[in-house]
Amino acid sequence: MYSEADADAPHVRAADRAFPIGPAPARESYLSIERVVGAARDARVDAVHPGYGFLSENWRFAEACQKAGVTFVGPPPEVLRTMGQKTEARRLVARAGVPVLPGSDGPVASAGAAREVADAIGYPVMLKAAAGGGGIGMALVPGPERLEAAFAAAERRAGSAFGDAAVYVERAVERPRHVEVQVLGDEHGTLIHLFERDCSIQRRHQKLVEESPAPCLDLDLRTRLHAAGLRVAAAAGYRNAGTVEFLVEGDHFYFLEMNTRLQVEHPVTEEVVGRDLVEAQLRIAAGERLGWAQAAVVTRGAAVECRIYAEDPDRNFLPSPGTVTALELPDGPGLRHECGVEPGSVVSVHYDALLAKVIAAGRDRNQALDRMADALERYRVEGVKTTLPLHRRILTSPAFRAGAVHTRFLEGGL
Repeated sequence: MYSEADADAPHVRAADRAFPIGPAPARESYLSIERVVGAARDARVDAVHPGYGFLSENWRFAEACQKAGVTFVGPPPEVLRTMGQKTEARRLVARAGVPVLPGSDGPVASAGAAREVADAIGYPVMLKAAAGGGGIGMALVPGPERLEAAFAAAERRAGSAFGDAAVYVERAVERPRHVEVQVLGDEHGTLIHLFERDCSIQRRHQKLVEESPAPCLDLDLRTRLHAAGLRVAAAAGYRNAGTVEFLVEGDHFYFLEMNTRLQVEHPVTEEVVGRDLVEAQLRIAAGERLGWAQAAVVTRGAAVECRIYAEDPDRNFLPSPGTVTALELPDGPGLRHECGVEPGSVVSVHYDALLAKVIAAGRDRNQALDRMADALERYRVEGVKTTLPLHRRILTSPAFRAGAVHTRFLEGGL
């Protein structure tokens, strides 16, 4: 399916059949449940894979697919609804015995109510969209003097991004690591983890670099994270692929959210465990048994992914729309590319600025990072500004090479 803005995109031309679903604005195409389900009916498909964004975590879309007799490749609507409401998810996770950060019991109705919670749990605090996820619309509030303005801004962003302006309060961890556990579950009772990924290198709470295994985690903490990820998934009655995300502070960790979909960084896990997550998703959605015992899933080496965005990192990651005039993807051992553009592609203002992902795998972390650093030096994109220069600096940073990562890593400058 494609919008008018993507009519000539490489993935549309690569498809056996492609169906137009509306104008460029996402709300009139990719976010229109009616149009997407209508295209599925027109195509006479038996399943819809929702991808990474747009409607991928929308329980109403999953329910509409169900009513239309089309299988939604993901968890059931009720799981999407529960885990999509962040305050409800926090309560479920806490009942499962998984640590959560102190915060409001539910959405707060006003800046005054938010101030009461913040005064009780202590600053700094984070304001978050109750219906959101993926770091969108979050606001760090270091002290009471900034709370009122931050609350108004958080409500606006939540309403714009998710159609729900509800906001809740949570204690902020200032320099945590962001570590996530990949889980898979089928409808026959199998529930396993596929180890973890570190996603701490971020800008505006959005990931730039992901790797597995997570560096500098001792065996005890790693094991506890895996077990907590499975407890969350079991408590939610989870099926299909999902990711349980945690903030890690020293030897402690706290539930952040659950991404009830395939992640952009899933190739990192695929390279490390040698399993195809999309195939697993489709088989689970078809009612098959996963067929993977936990003990049979083992890691082999390490992998890292860099997300290449059409943004200018020297101008606070300002989007850089335009036409890609040249593109060269480097070859080499252990390299994998997932690219959505080609020479002549127009980078639109309408959608996410992600151009491509490059994944490097190796026998260990050092080899994977060496391969990535070499690939980034040979990677070439012209016509738009990209994050490539920043990625090159990250990969050669002594702190990054030592695994000394956290979510505010880029704020110190490189």
